Amino acid sequence: MALRISAKRVAATLKGNNVSTSINGFMKRNASQATAAASNLPEDVKNSIYNEARLPNPDPPTDSATAALVNDQAPFMVKTYVRPPPMFTKGEGLYLWDVENRKYLDFTAGIAVNALGHCDPEIAKLIAHQAKQLMHTSNLYHNPWTGSLSKLMIEKTKDSGSMYNAESVFVCNSGSEANEAAIKFSRKTGKVLDPSGAKHEFVSFNNSFHGRTMGSLSATPNPKYQKPFAPMLPGFRYGTYNDIEGINELVTDNTCGVIVEPIQGEGGVIVATDEFLIALAKRCREVGAVLTYDEIQCGLSRTGKLWAHARLPQEAHPDIITTAKALGNGFPIGATIVSGPVAEKIAVGDHGTTYGGNPLGSRLAHYMVSRLSDPQLQTDIVSRGETFRQHFQRLQSRYPELITEVRGRGLMLGLQLSQDPTQIVTAARERGLLIVTAGKNTLRFVPSLTISDAQIEEGMAILEEAINFVVAGKEPVGVQVKGGEVDSPN
Repeated sequence: MALRISAKRVAATLKGNNVSTSINGFMKRNASQATAAASNLPEDVKNSIYNEARLPNPDPPTDSATAALVNDQAPFMVKTYVRPPPMFTKGEGLYLWDVENRKYLDFTAGIAVNALGHCDPEIAKLIAHQAKQLMHTSNLYHNPWTGSLSKLMIEKTKDSGSMYNAESVFVCNSGSEANEAAIKFSRKTGKVLDPSGAKHEFVSFNNSFHGRTMGSLSATPNPKYQKPFAPMLPGFRYGTYNDIEGINELVTDNTCGVIVEPIQGEGGVIVATDEFLIALAKRCREVGAVLTYDEIQCGLSRTGKLWAHARLPQEAHPDIITTAKALGNGFPIGATIVSGPVAEKIAVGDHGTTYGGNPLGSRLAHYMVSRLSDPQLQTDIVSRGETFRQHFQRLQSRYPELITEVRGRGLMLGLQLSQDPTQIVTAARERGLLIVTAGKNTLRFVPSLTISDAQIEEGMAILEEAINFVVAGKEPVGVQVKGGEVDSPN
């Protein structure tokens, strides 16, 4: 019965939401198969399904209509990801709905991408309007939005107290590409300063993540990512994050550039100390190395400041900022902000991109930078971050052996656990909350920056239920099960 209802609900949901006819047809064909499968199940399996149905959002079983659709498509997709069972079809604000019309509170924001939430109405309007005007011309020609975006980013960066000598912007398509540009610009600077080529070494830090392309991957010293594609590009050196004493030996006269995350996101939400970044910047100036702050995840107001390094004195400001993620709220776009001394060393033809800076992406990013620069929004981010911390501290006091540390700033936060968090992530998802991991045994929280206090309360209640279930092995008292029936957006 549970599967029969689920299959009917899926077909109705897909029809009501104008999902493509082919997918709708596929789901209808598999609905009868799911019903037949349910009627032939052994009693113990039926009981298991019944118990799962007591959860608000049980993962679709292997014989569900969702699973049938996934299995039909999977053979045609390169297997670079392992995904949980649900398939999402709709989003609105902080919420997502899956194929079977179950509702989830999203604390991942597409990994810190959907800063304004899913399907922001103004973003949707801008996409529709600009798509009817002009989407792409290539960089062979001018368009009004690439320059407008670049100008706005420089103005807002300086106004925010960040990167005081920011001068120009290279617009691309992703964070990896932004970091590739930073690496190339650093190498070019090294060649200009020392034509012999000796000044070519590039420094990054253990536990960092800068991307998957070969240059950005070479700056990401994680064997899991690097080993299958070794050897990496030559000239990369790796240091210890927050190790001030090791900086002078690490960054030398042969160093052309250094890249560092003010907050390591994928590494586990590890925050750089001000003293470390100040010392690193000082050493870069001494040897003439270009300093890049990778703010792809921690930038664009996620910490409550437009850029995470805004708290630092001018002498610790970077020569380059890389950004992406929130810049497009889901539309692919990235940017590399460079200082005057770096920009003057880049000549025509040194770098390029086909899609980067297209009118559609640039117009959306222009809107995003404007919205994310709003002082009230930034104040709210700090406040919401403190609300999260209060909940985390209460959870830590309740589960001191499980939660060993609370880290982060603003709405980029991490809970360090003493064990693998996979079970907690699954239990939270099956109760309607999406959370993501990072580093080693870290739960990472990067929700949309428009999150409300009520939504934080909602999510923390679910998280506590999930933790209690994993720790105690039973449902907490007072869990209200709604059977997955929810209202969906129009």
